[in-house]
Amino acid sequence: MGTNLKNILSEKRPAILDRWVDHILDTYPSDTASFMRDKKSRFANPVGHSISAGVEGIFEALLQGIVQEQVSVFLDNIIRIRAIQDFTPSQAISFVFFLKKIIRDELAGEIRENSLADELMLLEDQIDSLGLLAFDIFMRCREKLYDIKANETRSMTFRLLQKANLICEKPGEEPDVPDSNSE
Repeated sequence: MGTNLKNILSEKRPAILDRWVDHILDTYPSDTASFMRDKKSRFANPVGHSISAGVEGIFEALLQGIVQEQVSVFLDNIIRIRAIQDFTPSQAISFVFFLKKIIRDELAGEIRENSLADELMLLEDQIDSLGLLAFDIFMRCREKLYDIKANETRSMTFRLLQKANLICEKPGEEPDVPDSNSE
């Protein structure tokens, strides 16, 4: 049996995953990235742990065959964090596409030697599909954040109106509003 791309990817898995995590951490401010690189504990560094676990799961899905429901969980673990940070949508999901360049760089010789360009194109198509899925997940996260903020604002406004006696507790009852004409 000839060498195929997935076998080579499996062999080079540690190097690819390390580079992928490094590229993702490089998208953060330098002090944050340094902290995430230094702290390996899941409890001391939950963001770094989520990124590492997420990329491992995504990579495994690429090797085994993507099941959208399963890979969505791994993407969600990374994107949910990036959605609450100051990333634009393209910055938040760019980490998915980093993998294409990393694979091309790591496997350039093997791809040429074993004529694996067609397999690489298929893999890159899968990565592109993951990017689209990542965008959908990002947008759902941001929509949820905006809903939460809107609900908080409505709640706060309601409480302020209640305190100002501009909203009554019982239906049919009129609030005590000072008459501006009674001066």
